[in-house]
Amino acid sequence: MAARSKARKRAFEVLFEAEQRKVPTADVLTARGRPEAEQLAEEGYALRLVEGVQEHLERIDELIATYALGWTLDRMPAVDRTILRLGLYELLWVDDIPDPVAISEAVALATDFSTEESPRFVNGLLARLQQLKPSLAL
Repeated sequence: MAARSKARKRAFEVLFEAEQRKVPTADVLTARGRPEAEQLAEEGYALRLVEGVQEHLERIDELIATYALGWTLDRMPAVDRTILRLGLYELLWVDDIPDPVAISEAVALATDFSTEESPRFVNGLLARLQQLKPSLAL
């Protein structure tokens, strides 16, 4: 698995755990301890993702709630909500990741961690937001 894919997985795990336990992401990161030397590069990107999602969470959730037709954030499975937050952050705020890669990686997380229907849902919503990206006020 590529380093950035591992970093996305780690960021997903931290964000999901923090939400489930209702604790700050910093608490989860502290509890997990310092990474080994060979994990520092992926850890740096994972931290960038976690912090970015937290920084833009209000806008991310607003966009998801607006464009996830038939779904409210509260009704959405927590795994899917976390994956969408991560994917949308990469899609809209991480310039060095091509949009198709951000979407593909989010779909891969949904395939690994969520229901059979989730990859299609994640792909559809992120693809829609990619189309709207030029007109979205960030």
